[in-house]
Amino acid sequence: MPRRQIRVTGAAEAPSRAPLRTALRALRTELGVPEDFPPDVLAEAERAAREPTPPDRGATVDAMVDATDIPLFTIDPPTSTDLDQAMHLSRRPHGYRVRYAIADVAAFVVPGAALDAEAHRRVTTLYFPDGKTPLHPPVLSEGAASLLSDGTRPAVLWTIDLDADGSPTSTDVRRALVRSRAKLDYEGVQRQIDAGTAEEPLALLKDIGLLREQQEVDRGGISLDVPEQEIIERVAPGSTRDHDGTYELVYRAPLPAEGWNAQISLLTGMAAAELMLAHGTGILRTLPAAPDGAVGRLRRTAQALRIDWPHHVSYARLIRSLDPHRPHHAAFLQECTTLLRGAGYTPFRDGVVPDITTHAAVAAPYTHCTAPLRRLVDRYASELSLAAAADAVPPEWVLAALDELPARMAEGTRRAGQAERGCVDIVEAALLKDRVGELFDGTVVDVQEREPGVGTVQLETPAVVARIESGNGTTLPLGERLRVRLTRADPGTARVLFAPA
Repeated sequence: MPRRQIRVTGAAEAPSRAPLRTALRALRTELGVPEDFPPDVLAEAERAAREPTPPDRGATVDAMVDATDIPLFTIDPPTSTDLDQAMHLSRRPHGYRVRYAIADVAAFVVPGAALDAEAHRRVTTLYFPDGKTPLHPPVLSEGAASLLSDGTRPAVLWTIDLDADGSPTSTDVRRALVRSRAKLDYEGVQRQIDAGTAEEPLALLKDIGLLREQQEVDRGGISLDVPEQEIIERVAPGSTRDHDGTYELVYRAPLPAEGWNAQISLLTGMAAAELMLAHGTGILRTLPAAPDGAVGRLRRTAQALRIDWPHHVSYARLIRSLDPHRPHHAAFLQECTTLLRGAGYTPFRDGVVPDITTHAAVAAPYTHCTAPLRRLVDRYASELSLAAAADAVPPEWVLAALDELPARMAEGTRRAGQAERGCVDIVEAALLKDRVGELFDGTVVDVQEREPGVGTVQLETPAVVARIESGNGTTLPLGERLRVRLTRADPGTARVLFAPA
């Protein structure tokens, strides 16, 4: 089961969390995570929040296309305030229209100035159980640049028309002023759609999402739909949050609405990639096809887990047939993540198309362009898409940074991955530190090929995924339920270790 960003529900200041906070501070220091923004960056952000200026020949926001009549809405976790995207979905003769507004960060960040330099240093927003380290100052990322439903915002507005099968027939992208009408969350959206009470622009999320999911299957793309770990605060009746709050880890299965929403973002990233390729200059998110040896190993794993994988069934179709709540299926999905490693960013210019243009998991050309508040490269992808749509030369500041972006994004992505993995390990160790010696029920979801006595166990409860060692070289039973004993849990070193009971 691949580890995902941890969600935290509840307060974060109880004294019982002191060891956790100490370990998280140490992790930030180890990773070189920036703390506060420098004063000159904050001052620049404050000025930009008051007077945004899109980088099109010095135009002011007053000169932008007025699209405030479109009743856009956002769908995010309920506590999110850094809202990158807003959408509106509608029917058209023989198909659908997707209008997707992306936060126009370039309207607030002057190329080469302090705010831009700081964004290049940070690269991505980093998420921790006790807070986040944002890419941009909150006055922008959670205020003036965020597509909140409290006023007009500058945006990069995509209009993508689809036919009745969900295939794109036309794409348009331009700068515009927009206004979101509603801030929705996934659970609420799912309830409305399931109950049949959603108005058409929201109800169409399911219709279009399902069509796009089928398109993904048909082209051989994959989405690993697996539960994520979530931290929940538990407070006993009559207790106070400041003194008696405790953490608990649970598994949270993504809702169908989250997958449908992701398909809209994926559609936009694919449309942006096609625009860039047609124009001859851009930056793609690429992933080479897995080597035959890796696929062969995966087939052997499927056989060991008693998963039927006929040779005429594609990898993509097999993935969609699995139920991540079944232990041996979850174990196989864990192994599937090995085929998704090696993704990178590939720039190109002057019509020289790179050797690899596709992302193997998407099974099509694709780029990151829908999260500019949280990821540096997306601001550049928006500018490249706008230039391509207008058949214009991209801005010089974009071209100047194009060749260095892959290395910068690789370093930022690596740090984000280390932060995510480190946070999970620390939280698990903190939750289990007083339970060394106890027995738990779990399933072996991974076994090292060269050391079959070493692997990964997924507990049924709490929602922990950790290292297991047999200790005597005995091969661990991949995909099998197993009674295990906790032998180590140290928040200071972020180590959790189990052994077969």
